[in-house]
Amino acid sequence: MNVASVAPALLASAVGIGIGYALHLAMNKKNGMTVDSKIQQKLASAKEKIQNLKEESEKELDERKKQIIELEKRISDRETKLDTKLEDVEKKEQILEQLKLQLSSEKQQYETLRDDEQKRLVEISGLTTQQAETRVLEHAENRTKEEIVRRVRKLEQEGEYQLEEKAHDILSLVIQRYASSHVAENSTSYVDVPDASMIGRIIGKEGRNIQQLERVTGCEIVIDETPNSIMISGFSPVRRQVAKRAIEALIKDGRVHPGRIEEVVEEAKKKINDDIRESGEAALFDLGILDFPPQLVHLVGRMKYRTSYRQNILKHSWEAARIAIMLAEELGADVEIAKKATLLHDIGKAIDHEVEGNHVEIGEKIMRKFNISEAIIKAAAAHHEDYPFDTREAIIVQVADAISAARPGARKENVEEYVKRMENLEQIATSYEGVNKAYAIYAGREVRVFVEPKKIDDLAAIKLAQDIAKQIEQELTYPGDVKVNVIREIRADALAR
Repeated sequence: MNVASVAPALLASAVGIGIGYALHLAMNKKNGMTVDSKIQQKLASAKEKIQNLKEESEKELDERKKQIIELEKRISDRETKLDTKLEDVEKKEQILEQLKLQLSSEKQQYETLRDDEQKRLVEISGLTTQQAETRVLEHAENRTKEEIVRRVRKLEQEGEYQLEEKAHDILSLVIQRYASSHVAENSTSYVDVPDASMIGRIIGKEGRNIQQLERVTGCEIVIDETPNSIMISGFSPVRRQVAKRAIEALIKDGRVHPGRIEEVVEEAKKKINDDIRESGEAALFDLGILDFPPQLVHLVGRMKYRTSYRQNILKHSWEAARIAIMLAEELGADVEIAKKATLLHDIGKAIDHEVEGNHVEIGEKIMRKFNISEAIIKAAAAHHEDYPFDTREAIIVQVADAISAARPGARKENVEEYVKRMENLEQIATSYEGVNKAYAIYAGREVRVFVEPKKIDDLAAIKLAQDIAKQIEQELTYPGDVKVNVIREIRADALAR
């Protein structure tokens, strides 16, 4: 309950109290009694409180009136503003309606003009609407095609640049961390002879000793090529090493006859087997591989007496494995898989002279025979891209193999093979229609193909490079990689007179 409603009640109470008091006084007088002074004081105090309450209620009423007046004013202002906004909205709606009508009229005019323009274009060009649309679409398609080619080139250049930079950094770091000398293997071996009389004893009466040597070793023994030297020739490094050790033992012993020759050759074969086992164990121990079975260790050692492009296979596989370890560490790949797969990637070459098939297939069979894990087999088999690169380790094996094989001095070819390979590269490139000329450069590492720009467009040039590269992969044998670079250029000439 507020003060305004309480004040009348208090006033009525005070009036009642006064009347009661007067009646009481009258009765007291009637009864002859006197008024007590304390009662008079209380009455005066009550009157004073009533007066104060009245004043406070009046002030409260004045404040309320002011608030109500202010509120009414604010409501009035808002109503005025709303009326103004409504008027503005109505005006804008009218303007929009006018604009819609104007736009509709202009649209009709535009459609009329467009129809007239199309009719005029048809009359001028002599083309139907369908034919004109076809030509426009062809033009747009050609422009889009050119734009796609530009964007593809830009993305390829940017991606190749970034990837090349990263690859160069990683490969440079790996090559810096690893350095090794390369000595090319030959298909011949030489034994120094202290004097000419020993050469005669090696030949024997009517050549029976040298014939016995050739028969039991399977190698060709050549004398008189170099003074005080005997040349041993044969495709098998193991046989050449057996023959070399046997001849060295015969020279040292001095006894040279067919029976002794057989004994010495058998002893040399045993020593070679021991050397093969020790070589395999040494290579595995150096790489930290301790879980290969003895038969597989022996096959690893046999790679010491096998060459490819006059490169020792065991040295190449060991070196490639070391490179693979560093690449796997840099790229976050599985070091064990990369290391073992790289070491075993050419294991088929240890017996490819004795078993039919290419060395990849033979190597896969060998690894499965000794229960090598599938991840290692797949990574090793993919090093010549005969199988897909399913894992990072497979790519690392291929890269490590290429680095070891392509380093200067690692491999050698004779002149005839080199010239023939270069001619084959150029012949494959020039066999395609639209090719003007082709040059094999950088020792066959790159083929530059110049095409006729009127016959070969940009997209066709990309496809041509891929087709040439694919045919080279299918038909030629070569170390490392061959880059096919198709060049399409337009030259414009003008004569100022």
